[in-house]
Amino acid sequence: MFIQFIKFGMVGAVNTVLSYLITNGSYYLLHLHEQISNLLSFLITVLISYLLNSRFVFRQQEEGRQPWYKALAKVYASYALTELVLMGILLFVQERIMGLPHYIATFVNLCVTVPLNFVLNKFWAYRKRNETV
Repeated sequence: MFIQFIKFGMVGAVNTVLSYLITNGSYYLLHLHEQISNLLSFLITVLISYLLNSRFVFRQQEEGRQPWYKALAKVYASYALTELVLMGILLFVQERIMGLPHYIATFVNLCVTVPLNFVLNKFWAYRKRNETV
């Protein structure tokens, strides 16, 4: 499981760079609204995360594997929960109530969301059909 977590982190590092490039590229080069740029980045990087994680991190044998579209939907749901909902709440509390600078709050949040995403992906999104938690 430790090796899986390291691989998961490597996929996350690639996606972080891609997210930054997509968000800023679509905002500055394509002149899209910042929220549209953010949404576009989210949709693309979660798809890439699914493709990389399903192939290199959470490899599954054909037997017992759930359909790809169900796993993909679960991956989008887990990232929406952690990256959009939880991160939004944490940032509000940390920045508005506690007064933490944004760059510190986002780093602290990675320490919460990365392990949570790993657990959600490993035990929910990529779980085999007949496997129990």
